[in-house]
Amino acid sequence: MEINRIGDIAAFVAAVKAGSYTRAASTLGLTRSAVGKSIVRLESRLGVRLLNRTTRRLSLTDEGRIMFDRCRQILDDLEEVDATMAMRRVRPTGTLKLSAPLSFGQRHILPVLDTLLKHWPDLRAEVSFTDRYVDLIEEGFDIAIRIGEPLDDSRILTRTIATQHIVTCASPEYLASRGVPEAPQALTGHDTIFLLSAEKRRSWCFATSEGTFIYEGPGRLNLDSSEAMRVSAISGFGIVHLPTYLIGDDLRNGTLIPVLEEFPCPPEPIRLIYPSKKHLSPRIRAFIDLLIENWSSGVPWE
Repeated sequence: MEINRIGDIAAFVAAVKAGSYTRAASTLGLTRSAVGKSIVRLESRLGVRLLNRTTRRLSLTDEGRIMFDRCRQILDDLEEVDATMAMRRVRPTGTLKLSAPLSFGQRHILPVLDTLLKHWPDLRAEVSFTDRYVDLIEEGFDIAIRIGEPLDDSRILTRTIATQHIVTCASPEYLASRGVPEAPQALTGHDTIFLLSAEKRRSWCFATSEGTFIYEGPGRLNLDSSEAMRVSAISGFGIVHLPTYLIGDDLRNGTLIPVLEEFPCPPEPIRLIYPSKKHLSPRIRAFIDLLIENWSSGVPWE
């Protein structure tokens, strides 16, 4: 429907309700002439007379009565839409589409979502826990959690919410039987457990006095699951290189022992990314606010 046609309809309904062009004009903030022209345009477009006009009052024709009932319903529907949209601007509704790395998401994002959905009963969530790189725009996600440096993409906004610290470690039993490596180069003499990502092993990074040392394996065991790597390391299979958000409790209770601590590489950012829009929807804003609130006193794995 053309925008000016909506204005003409509003003028017609207001004139019928008010009983005169002058009072309708005052209600709409228009001139009497503008109201009259709107109604003439509407009659010309429809090819029928809608109002009988006298110097004292307006009265509806039969066609005008039918038109008035329909137009009043149209305007009522538009007001309902406005009210619904206003509610959605302040109250999270609809479906939050979220993507997060598998292990990180299951451990540290799912509890936040649980709290969010319990607080907002009209909100739903669709979550993809995957280590696969997702295209936020093309795949229709509202928001995603990414680990590592951001890509240059003007379509998205990014906000760092925490950092990922990687620790090289092994079980006490493994270190007792095979010894503790004193330098990254000594890893070649040990059994190592590597993460497969898109069928490629992820290299290990160490900061040494000679510069960055990259250990690329080969791993004795290569797995596509961080959780499986953790379990294998705890069982004594070998040395693993994993983030503290996954093994923090194991380090604290001694089931895994850190090694090569004097060669740490800089931590990687954990970021929220979302489409670059002027206004964030209430569901995205509610998720971000709750996540920041939950981690305001420190992220849960440190």
